[in-house]
Amino acid sequence: MATAQTIGKKIEKLREEIRRHEELYYVKDTPEISDAEYDKLIEQLKKLEEEQPQLITPDSPTQRVGGRPAEGFPEVVHRRPMLSLDNSYNIEELMAFDQRCQKLAEGRALEYVAELKIDGVSISLQYDNQLLARGVTRGDGRIGEEVTQNARTIRSVPLRLRASGDSVGRDVEVRGEVFIPRSVFENTNAEREEQGEPRFANPRNAAAGTLRQLDSRIVASRRLDLFAYDLIAGERKPFATQWAALNWLEQAGFRVNPHRELCPSIEEVVEFCKRMETQRDDLDYEIDGLVVKVNSTRLQDEFGATQKAPRWAAAYKYPARQATTKVLAITVQIGRTGALTPVANLEPVLLAGTTVSRATLHNADEIERLGVRIGDWVLIEKGGEVIPKVLKVIESKRTGAEKRFRMPRKCPVCGGEIFRLDGEVVARCVAADCGAQLRGRLLHFASRRAMRIEGLGESLVDQMVEKKMLRDAGDLYKLTLGEISGLERMAKKSAQNLLAQIERSKSRDLSHLIYALGIRHVGDRTAAILANYFGSLETLAEASETALDDIPEVGLTVAQSVRGWFDDAGNLDLCWRLRAAGVRTKIDEKEKAAVDERFAGKQFVLTGTLPGYSREEARALIESRGGRVTTSVSKKTDYVIAGAEAGSKLDKATTLGVTVLDEAAFKGMLR
Repeated sequence: MATAQTIGKKIEKLREEIRRHEELYYVKDTPEISDAEYDKLIEQLKKLEEEQPQLITPDSPTQRVGGRPAEGFPEVVHRRPMLSLDNSYNIEELMAFDQRCQKLAEGRALEYVAELKIDGVSISLQYDNQLLARGVTRGDGRIGEEVTQNARTIRSVPLRLRASGDSVGRDVEVRGEVFIPRSVFENTNAEREEQGEPRFANPRNAAAGTLRQLDSRIVASRRLDLFAYDLIAGERKPFATQWAALNWLEQAGFRVNPHRELCPSIEEVVEFCKRMETQRDDLDYEIDGLVVKVNSTRLQDEFGATQKAPRWAAAYKYPARQATTKVLAITVQIGRTGALTPVANLEPVLLAGTTVSRATLHNADEIERLGVRIGDWVLIEKGGEVIPKVLKVIESKRTGAEKRFRMPRKCPVCGGEIFRLDGEVVARCVAADCGAQLRGRLLHFASRRAMRIEGLGESLVDQMVEKKMLRDAGDLYKLTLGEISGLERMAKKSAQNLLAQIERSKSRDLSHLIYALGIRHVGDRTAAILANYFGSLETLAEASETALDDIPEVGLTVAQSVRGWFDDAGNLDLCWRLRAAGVRTKIDEKEKAAVDERFAGKQFVLTGTLPGYSREEARALIESRGGRVTTSVSKKTDYVIAGAEAGSKLDKATTLGVTVLDEAAFKGMLR
């Protein structure tokens, strides 16, 4: 009879063999055994682990798929934001990116790493002592959702790091792009069609939807894949270059895209871009361009980032795919601000992996410029590979049966008056009770960057508006279990979940509430500025146009829009009903303490290297206290924080008489 020790050795040997075959198959694309033989090894391991369950470990190949569906995805704050990238759509813009980097480098030599831009979903994989501890989606870049069990099902994600952790430490974060291979996507859609289920629109949507499935068994069946592209150890980048980090990721057992190049100049980057564009259709995954990064991680830290994107990296987007199709009709959509947007309903056509049947025509002036008629054949493209738009009319295909389109004089939804301000290209419905506007406002209020009410989608909102259950967002907080469960496709459990999400939204930050109100020209960044400056919705509501205009980054247009919004009695009533319902309308004491009057409203510039802080960390500390970080020194600059090897910015600050702080003075100011 085999002893537990003997079985333990057999289990570990079998695990190592399976891990080797997983890496050969999923990472290196060089399998040595068939799928049936691999499955046989897994079954042997399962049987042995059943005999000795105390020997089951989290990194065992049998633990990739969970037994029960998860109840939800908890939110996780990223330790370092997962920023988006600035896009370059032509070679000139890519060269301009190089010029900006050369300027920031101040004479130091630059080299770049060019990597394929995989059209998938970004994920953060966190390892503790070499074991996979957590998987988190990108989310809005600051907050993501924990999808650890789903990440474990991805065979190209090692459950245990193979490379020694000595060089990077115990706490390791790997970032990568999750995607569905084209071949798997086609097979999946064929199976869904056979089962009477709707096809996925494109591989990216399929990957995003799959990663958020509550049942990891479904995720495993979709065969997601991953390419790793970034490495963080603790709060730092452990290697001197991006190229070295990619090599380490390969040694650790990750799949790193083989189509990458180390380029000593931007000219080599351009050459690589052109070469890969001719090969993109031969790949078994979708790409929409390349990512170009400064290779030196020290320079990456020094260059820093804007609010949304790093200055040391850029995405080069390939020209949008184009197609010709026929305009079957032109309809008009009404947005949440009452804006009328004409939309071309098209004969369905496949474009860049998606079936396109609609394209925006923007406004009446654009229809006139293009000369589009109902029945025309048109050339369309996906602007930035996402939003279909009409490029031009193919007049040679006209038969004479085409019909001109005229914008409606009354709102097509509510019959209300249409008004167009002088100097604006957009016409708007001015009826306060327009159902289409209400629908748009509710969807915006519930969106992820606003109040984040999961489950309140288009279908539910349409029903609520049609049944006159809501007159504005304030009525969401009066909904009852009986009212919601009485709607189509809403069982009691689903209704309870929605009510829980509505209740949870009450605790969202003030900045999210301000953004959720849907004030024209107030995006999430401006909403955060207003929240930090005024501290409460009540104070903001009383602010004068002059006070608003005086705030850096606000300006007259935004000031007029905000003041005009709060001057409306109905809008004020909505605010006070939200407050009465328990929605958070103030920054709490902890947040107030973070807004320091020594920083609030002040303009900072960072230059040189601060040993104690990365550029991102220093920026975050300043902005969390109400300050603003800009890239260039001017008379409006209040402080220049200068570290080692500070360059021309320090010279300019001295010339202009701007206060200069070294790291010690900056730390003192923070205290």
